[in-house]
Amino acid sequence: MTRVHLDTDLGSDTDDLCALAMLLGWPGAELVGVTTATDPGGIRAGMTRYALALAGREDVAVTAGAEGSLGGWYVPLAFPDYWPEPIEPRPSPPGEVVEVLEAAATSGATIVAIGPYTNLALLEAARPGLLARSNLVVMGGHLTRPRAGLPEWGMRDDFNVQQDVVAARVVFERCDPTVVPLAVCLEAGLRAAVVPELRAAGALAGLIADQAESHARDNGRTELGRAYPELPDDLLNLQYDPLACAVALGWDGVGLEDVPCAIALQDGLLAMRPDPNGAPLRTATTVDADAFERRWVDAVARASSIAP
Repeated sequence: MTRVHLDTDLGSDTDDLCALAMLLGWPGAELVGVTTATDPGGIRAGMTRYALALAGREDVAVTAGAEGSLGGWYVPLAFPDYWPEPIEPRPSPPGEVVEVLEAAATSGATIVAIGPYTNLALLEAARPGLLARSNLVVMGGHLTRPRAGLPEWGMRDDFNVQQDVVAARVVFERCDPTVVPLAVCLEAGLRAAVVPELRAAGALAGLIADQAESHARDNGRTELGRAYPELPDDLLNLQYDPLACAVALGWDGVGLEDVPCAIALQDGLLAMRPDPNGAPLRTATTVDADAFERRWVDAVARASSIAP
């Protein structure tokens, strides 16, 4: 059994919901808790609790984390109205997120961060060195380049890193994470072809299908898929966060390498580049995208079908 704690900004890009559902249904995974990042008033925590209830998993504890950013916002916060009904925010007491993350780390759970790294930096400030001694996986980073035929996304597209530059620098320089960067995530897409299977699986999977179609419509994802030959024509979204969770679970369909990396501030952003003199950063570099799609769909369907 692999024990995982999820730190997420669920409620903006829909891939966070895709990741949460996958963790609930992945064989051999135990989701020990969830914390939310950049979560003013517990909006994201309320949405997370709503999704867990659809899967019959109210037993999973959710803690609202940092409301703000240590380094200021790169992109204004947005909460698309992709939910079937109003959701009550669920704030938590100030500082509780640090206690929860500390408990997860000291218990041996793998922490996977799929939003800005503010909560992780707060834990590092409270307990220096704890995350460096723990299993930590983060979605984000732009030190490797995508394959030909994929978008040339780089530093300015790296939302999780740039949304809180101060926190990202703390995590990369002091916490020794495994990094699941943009380049490899571009190879794992959520396709319209799987939507009928999701709709037939249950309430949580059906919500994912609805949100994926809405997100694709509002963010031009279908046009993106048609613009690049290595992306599927029926692309709805990119599976950044589910792929990071698969790495945290030890899935062998992702190749990992130690990439020496130099980190520096550049025009107010955090720049990452391969550098033979830099510190090695454990980095996901390849993925079996077809196998991942099947594993993800099966896990989400399982999480949805076991709800009472």
